[in-house]
Amino acid sequence: MSLLIATANLAKARECRQILASEVGNFLDLSAYPAAVTVEETGQTFLQNACLKAVGYARQSGADWTLADDSGLEVDALGGAPGVYSARWAHRRGLIPPTANADADNNATLLRELADIPADRRQARFVCVLALADSLGQVIATVRRTIEGVMLGEPRGNNGFGYDPLFFVPKWGKTTAELAPAEKNRISHRGQALARLSEIIAERNWPIF
Repeated sequence: MSLLIATANLAKARECRQILASEVGNFLDLSAYPAAVTVEETGQTFLQNACLKAVGYARQSGADWTLADDSGLEVDALGGAPGVYSARWAHRRGLIPPTANADADNNATLLRELADIPADRRQARFVCVLALADSLGQVIATVRRTIEGVMLGEPRGNNGFGYDPLFFVPKWGKTTAELAPAEKNRISHRGQALARLSEIIAERNWPIF
């Protein structure tokens, strides 16, 4: 069975391959489809965007299965922002021009917006929603997982990507950027979602929430 991981983010694709390897034989990512038309993330929720991408890329690729995720950071003190706009927060906020280093731009923007927020009001969560579509472009399974933490005032750690250096999980005593890759795969929001999807694929039980 071929599984298209519908992302151009190599870090995300790598995490998917590592966790789903026991259930899927042949992995593809969007680099295998250079002519594919980008599916715009026009949804208002993580679930809507994940389904849009899974369906859109499934219909273009014809892969047996197409997996798309939409994930991001919700900060309570910012009303749940950046939310579905996490990957393009700096550009959306217009505080700095877009550069080749989107992660650094997004983190710097978020730090500015949290500058006056005290440490005891910086609760946040990472959210991951996965959508799996079949070769006809029908969504056959969805999964949602979250992980709770707090936002730091400066980055810590060199692993991970995105907001990982700022996202501190008290029960671990670490940011998600300080976790070893295998440890992060086991306990992160995306790791938990992919682990559940691996079970779903093995069972061929297709739940949609």
